[in-house]
Amino acid sequence: MKPTLKAGLGSPVGPLTVHVREGAVVALDWRPCPRDDDDPVLRQAVEELAAYFDRRLETFTVPLRPAGSPFQQRFLATLCAIPFGQTRTYGDLSKALGVSAQAVGQACGANPIPILIPCHRVLGTCGLGGYSGSGGVETKVALLRLESAAALLI
Repeated sequence: MKPTLKAGLGSPVGPLTVHVREGAVVALDWRPCPRDDDDPVLRQAVEELAAYFDRRLETFTVPLRPAGSPFQQRFLATLCAIPFGQTRTYGDLSKALGVSAQAVGQACGANPIPILIPCHRVLGTCGLGGYSGSGGVETKVALLRLESAAALLI
């Protein structure tokens, strides 16, 4: 297996590191990047994230290859289909996928590529629900505000 390449960027929700392997993003995490590799997919991911945070981009096009079971792959594809600025509830996704809301919550928490795969757009029926990214729910709210989806929280 080829090594993972990394690049970092600062963002309104903290330092982010993008991980790329074999031509696709495989992970994103909230850590300062120990190195910046030179790779076209890394450059594209960093540029798209910067444009997203500057409110110049609503749809990511960088190639993604998250690891996961067939259910996780189906779930992550469902997340990617939630449009910018819109939200779904854990219950909505539960019904669509034929699984429990708890399974949806666990799958959200296991999302290896947050922001690019928008798990922040999934809310509880009576509130925000959780968020596994650094900063927790405050980060989720910041991302929803960035997308002008914060009005949906009221």
